[in-house]
Amino acid sequence: MFRRERSIPLRGSAAALGNNLSVLHLPVCNLTHFAVVHGPSAQLLSVAPEGVPLAQRQLHAKEGPGVSSPLITQVHWCVLPFRVLLVLTSHRGIQMYESDGSVMVYWHALDSRDASPDSAQAVFARGIASCGHFICVGMWSGRVLVFDIPLKGPNIVLSEELAAHPASVTDIASQPAQEPDCIADVVTADDSGLLCVWWSGPEFKLLTRIPGFGVPCNSVQLWKGIVAAGYGNGQVRLYEANTGALHVQINAHARAVCALDLAPGVDKLLSAAEDTFVHIWKLSKSTESGCTEVEHCQGECVPDTQLCGARFCDPSGSSFAVTGYDLTEILRFSSA
Repeated sequence: MFRRERSIPLRGSAAALGNNLSVLHLPVCNLTHFAVVHGPSAQLLSVAPEGVPLAQRQLHAKEGPGVSSPLITQVHWCVLPFRVLLVLTSHRGIQMYESDGSVMVYWHALDSRDASPDSAQAVFARGIASCGHFICVGMWSGRVLVFDIPLKGPNIVLSEELAAHPASVTDIASQPAQEPDCIADVVTADDSGLLCVWWSGPEFKLLTRIPGFGVPCNSVQLWKGIVAAGYGNGQVRLYEANTGALHVQINAHARAVCALDLAPGVDKLLSAAEDTFVHIWKLSKSTESGCTEVEHCQGECVPDTQLCGARFCDPSGSSFAVTGYDLTEILRFSSA
C-alpha cells in the first residue's frame, strides 16, 4: 500500500502537458531531482528524502524570432552510460544542459520554414529519450532527430533524422534490449496513435510499425521486448515489439492517459490519467506460453485534479510522484 508523503511546493503550477514530470534519482547523494514545466519556464528542484527542497532553479526557453515568449513543451533527464543531460524542448528549439541545469551545452533551433505554408500547424519539439550514446527528440512534423552525444563537452552532433510518423510525435521511450530474440530498444509514438519500434545500431533501423486506431498515443514505455502504450481513450495496451502483436488491452482509465513509467527493478508499470487516478501494475511473462500477464497492484485517487505527469522516484518502485494541472505542488506517495 502507498501513503501520501510530504508534498513538494512549486513556484508555479504545472502546465497541462502530458508527461509533465521528470525525476532523476541520485542514491549516492541521497537526493532526488524533479523537473516540471510551467509555460515558458521549467522548475528544477533538488529534494531530500523527507521531501524538503534543498535547491531550486528556473530554466527558460531560449528566445528566438517572434514577439511572444516561447512555451516549453517538455523537460526530461537523459541518463547516458557516461553522462547525464537535461533536455528541454519548446516551440523555438531544443536545449541541452548539464544535469543540474547550470550550463547549456547545446542549442538546436527549429526552423518554422519547414512547416507547410498551407497549414496552421504549430512548430515544436516533444518526446525525449536517450539510448546508448544517442538522444532522440520528436518533432511536430513527425520526424525524430537523433543526436550523437560525446563523452564530455558541447560537441553534440545531429547524426540522423528518422521519418516514419505521419503526425506529431508525442513520446519516445527506450530500454537496452534484454531479450535474446528482440533487438528493439527504442519506440516512438504520435498523435495518430501509430507506434514505431526501432533498433539503435550505428544507424537506426525501423523494425515494426504498430498501427493506431484513431486515438492519440500520449505515453510509451519499453519492457523486456514489450511496448506499453497509453492512449487518449484511457486504454493501456501491451504489444510485442518484434511483431506488433497485441498481448494485453487494459481499460485502465476513464479519461486520457497522461503518463506511463516503469520501475524496471520490480517489473512494475505506473499509469496516470486525467481521470484523477494513478494505477500500479505488475508485469510478468508466462513461463508456459511466453505471453505477457498483468496484475493490478494498487490505485490512488488525487481528488479534483487533472493529472499531467507521474513518475516512479526510484528503480525499486517504492515511491512515486505526480503533478496536476494548476496544482502548485508535487504530490509524493511511498509504500508503507
